[in-house]
Amino acid sequence: MEVTITNPKNEKVGTINIEDSILNTQVNKGSIWEVVKWQLSARRAGTASTKTRAEVRGSRRKILPQKGTGNARHGDKKANIFVGGGIVHGPRPRDFYYPIPKKLRKKVLKGVLTIRYKDGDIKFIEDFTFEKPKTKTAIEFLKDYNILDKKVLIVIPQKDENITKSFRNLPKIKILLAEGLNTYDILNADIILITKTAAEKINERLAQ
Repeated sequence: MEVTITNPKNEKVGTINIEDSILNTQVNKGSIWEVVKWQLSARRAGTASTKTRAEVRGSRRKILPQKGTGNARHGDKKANIFVGGGIVHGPRPRDFYYPIPKKLRKKVLKGVLTIRYKDGDIKFIEDFTFEKPKTKTAIEFLKDYNILDKKVLIVIPQKDENITKSFRNLPKIKILLAEGLNTYDILNADIILITKTAAEKINERLAQ
């Protein structure tokens, strides 16, 4: 499939050949949901933790006599029914990651690229860079493409400090390397800009 490379004025400046399957794959919503769920689960830190009565620091002295006071029987103050005591069945550190087939992940990635491309949300643009890191330059870049107020995903071929630092103060913009292109970020953006060289790398990665 031949796709058009455009400049900020939306003028055709070239073309690139993309593997047909990358922009022409049908995928069901259930598979997309499964991959997004897997991806967000893998991102979870899993560090939430509470202390049991064995871990709470404090005295182990019996707080009142067993008999004769009219009160219920109690041991030390670290029991879960007391303020400052241990927590019963609270969260513990855990790993939320679980595996899903690579073929499914790859198919879904092609599927969401197909959907966004057919909706007109993916634009292939010419390679660019900035002379120095400057947010003002990044804003002008977005104005040229008329996407200043949109959630934008910009896919570049390799690390570029000038580009990354120029866009990092803009909350709606995300810079992603071609090798890190993923289902969630594609669906989470309003507009996806893919540079020519990044498109070539994506073509190599997904055509295999």
